[in-house]
Amino acid sequence: MGIIQELRFVAPLPNPPQRAVQAVAETKAGSWFLQRTMYRLDRPLHRWTDGRVTLPGLLTGLPVILLTTTGAKSGLTRTMPVGAFPVGGDLAVLGTNFAQPTAPAWVFNLEADPKAQVTFRDRTVDAVARVATDDEREHAWAVAISYYRGFKAYRLRITDRQVRIFILESASTGGAE
Repeated sequence: MGIIQELRFVAPLPNPPQRAVQAVAETKAGSWFLQRTMYRLDRPLHRWTDGRVTLPGLLTGLPVILLTTTGAKSGLTRTMPVGAFPVGGDLAVLGTNFAQPTAPAWVFNLEADPKAQVTFRDRTVDAVARVATDDEREHAWAVAISYYRGFKAYRLRITDRQVRIFILESASTGGAE
């Protein structure tokens, strides 16, 4: 059983109003604004709805997980809402950071310690992250763009670094230790 089955992860494609919100969010100004505000608003909403609703999911149709990692420098656990996309029975996460110049902190945390916890709605699973293969990278980009067209713009705008893409596998079903 893959992590998708363990989490009962479902991610319908966005509807037309959500795609309209995506059009704003994919702009440089929109992504800058969301990078600085979305997770601050999303955490309480996620908590208030017992994990059933996320702001990105509601507004843009983006499938969101809570990714808990161990801080690369601090050693403390850190939890962030992250877009996740089905790749086989596993989940792909892309370190785009809303096309900002630097990778998000969770990328460095996973590079330092690939063990993580993934929460989707009311289910939490221990996971292991591994760097996506070249084929998985291309597939992950294509799947991510099908859910959120802003990833296409992000990919074009991120020219000074390679976006790190991880595959999250269930720790109980063969994820590397």
